[in-house]
Amino acid sequence: MTKFLLAVHVLAAIVAVGPVTVAASMFPPAARRVIEAPDDVRAAETLRLLHRICRLYAVVGVVVPVFGFATASSMHVLGSAWLITSIALTALAAVVLAALVLPRQSALVEGGAGGATRQATVRLAMFTGLFNLLWAVVTVLMIVRPGSTTGA
Repeated sequence: MTKFLLAVHVLAAIVAVGPVTVAASMFPPAARRVIEAPDDVRAAETLRLLHRICRLYAVVGVVVPVFGFATASSMHVLGSAWLITSIALTALAAVVLAALVLPRQSALVEGGAGGATRQATVRLAMFTGLFNLLWAVVTVLMIVRPGSTTGA
């Protein structure tokens, strides 16, 4: 059962978190294109699509920690420092996405080019980078797992 849970956890991370990190990273430059060319319908559609991807996969991403907890429980590592750190960083990444990235994306999508500034896209890029960095650290912790019996 542990192998099944681990496989679902890893697949969910790839399928759910991957698209969010890519779409969120693509959003600030796409928003700048909308600001620079407010009449470009295709640029505005791209912006809406990237935001929709981020929202959808953020919701789907909830299965990652759910299966992560199930996997950790079956492996009897719930008290391990590397796992507790990963959980905290995952929670922080979720907060960054929900409180700093998605609302700013929504504001840029809803506001279009009117009132949007290049500075807003720079701040959004910074928060998106923080979100991506947190996931990268969690991924490394999941692979390296201090004290792992895999010998890695």
